[in-house]
Amino acid sequence: MSGYDRDTLEKFRLSGKILRETREEMRYLVCENMPIIEVCEKAEGLIRERGGKPAFPCNVSINEVAAHYTSPPNDKRKIPEKSIVKVDIGVHVDGYITDTAVTVCFNPEYKILSETAEQALKAAVENIQPGMPTSKLGAIIEKIIKSRGFQPVSNLTGHQVGRYLVHAGTSIPNVAQMSFSRIKLGGVYAIEPFVTLPNAVGRVENGEEVTIFRFLKSRSLKNPHAKQLLKHIEENFRTLPFAERWLQDVVPDEHYLEAFRELLSSKVLMGYPIFVEVSRKPVAQAEHTVLIVKDGCVVLT
Repeated sequence: MSGYDRDTLEKFRLSGKILRETREEMRYLVCENMPIIEVCEKAEGLIRERGGKPAFPCNVSINEVAAHYTSPPNDKRKIPEKSIVKVDIGVHVDGYITDTAVTVCFNPEYKILSETAEQALKAAVENIQPGMPTSKLGAIIEKIIKSRGFQPVSNLTGHQVGRYLVHAGTSIPNVAQMSFSRIKLGGVYAIEPFVTLPNAVGRVENGEEVTIFRFLKSRSLKNPHAKQLLKHIEENFRTLPFAERWLQDVVPDEHYLEAFRELLSSKVLMGYPIFVEVSRKPVAQAEHTVLIVKDGCVVLT
């Protein structure tokens, strides 16, 4: 059925189950004026309570921000009224990752955006097959979105997942495009259509904020607190993205900022800037992780 043994498949399945239950709870828990940090900590807490670990920080991306915002420490921001909110979460069990997202919409005008993302995801799940060119899957997603009068965000993609790797190789486009890659039997893929308004540019660019980080490579460090911080990051997150919130209390407060800055300046860590729709139009997202089987796929999330 797949390139994975039974034990590994069970870990993927458990990861997906934890994630599905957490997503459905978050769908009804997020509300206007709720502190964003509460959304992040609630989702991550539910994942841990259920026996998984976050594969990356809970992303809470609002309106024109398409992805990569998580609360920094002591975040004071709240979910704005009449906003469209993407909650994107990931779980790993022994490094085996699943990834899912839901859009919670507080603006009736944009409800159809989130419904369109869900419809595009449904079509992709129903049509995906082993051996299928990824470009064909992108064309299916694009067709559904455009048939409903909206447009996909063309430079955001889904992705294959692996062990301790959120983005493992093959990308899953949301538009028809030239590509020679194909869907592999036994592969595990996150499919995630992003949808925006017909009059938007339909692309994202890097915003100025960076709230998510990842270990890149070891280097010799002068600062003993930077060394301590790096040791904690390597042992706890490996190559997976993390939030600064997760580093609280690792080193004394008065030394934290200097230590963290050294890790960034010495390129031991990399940061993921937030992604913002170029024309600042709202974006919706839907996402499932699927396991490719002989006659299609099994939705893990």
